[in-house]
Amino acid sequence: MKARFHLPGIATHFKFNLVFATVLEQFPQYFRDVEIASFYGAFPQSIWNGGRTQEGVCDKRFVKTVLHAFNERGIPVRFTFTNPALEKKHLNDKFCNMVMSLADNGLNEAIVVSPLLEEYIRKNYPSFKLTSSTCKRLNDGDRLAAELEKDYHIVVVDYDLNNKFDILEKLPNKDKCEFLVNSNCRPNCPDRAQHYYNVGVQQINYANHMRKYPDQPYDPLIFGDGKNQNCPFFTRSIFDIRELSTNIRPGDIWEKYLPMGFSQFKIEGRTAWLFNLIETYVYYMAKPEFADKARYTLIDFCTANNVITVNE
Repeated sequence: MKARFHLPGIATHFKFNLVFATVLEQFPQYFRDVEIASFYGAFPQSIWNGGRTQEGVCDKRFVKTVLHAFNERGIPVRFTFTNPALEKKHLNDKFCNMVMSLADNGLNEAIVVSPLLEEYIRKNYPSFKLTSSTCKRLNDGDRLAAELEKDYHIVVVDYDLNNKFDILEKLPNKDKCEFLVNSNCRPNCPDRAQHYYNVGVQQINYANHMRKYPDQPYDPLIFGDGKNQNCPFFTRSIFDIRELSTNIRPGDIWEKYLPMGFSQFKIEGRTAWLFNLIETYVYYMAKPEFADKARYTLIDFCTANNVITVNE
């Protein structure tokens, strides 16, 4: 059974993810038995976006370019439409509906948390496969099991359950479970749901601001929605993350999760530094004996494709 990885940054890491897909295709001997299940994220100014605030602006042409580049490889784009602060008035957002219309080809997907938005997507874009988000905080076995019986393509497991195998082995529909392998959030964080809501409010304010004042910088502190900025866990290093009880080690994927029937794994990193992301991809997907060659090849391809600029 292959490990299916959902990788971050349809916009923020667009060029790098294209490079990674190329390297994976051309140098399969460097990698474990993996495949790209989707690239996930949102385009700038997507008011439906959640989980991480998506900054920047883009136009219709960029959206079409990204969709074509990934979809022609047979790789779904999965939108992180997980804003828990949405109201009914946000459903008719022109930009998000434009994105959905362009991506409405039966291949692409959306992650949802708001019942309001989920109902809207099911009604207006029924070809989209839907993922139930980890933002729902389904952190006990019974609630998670009930979610897995619902009409979702994938259900993202709350990462507080990641290594609780006594609970995981009892779950139904294990093929629908997705695990976030490298969360930087502290285990059993009491503020996580509130943080997701704060991010949703910030995304709404940011999107509205950029549409009215595209040339003026956005300061979340001025708008009063920078409430997550002092969270010390956002700045954990990739090495600190590996020590958390919620972290899933690469060996465990092949030795424990796959034999149990779990095959879907998600790497966090929509706002990560590029070299952080390279190291994380290599850590999880490269064969240990080829890690250096995989890392070098990725950096070499990134340089050749102007993802990394080298000054002579």
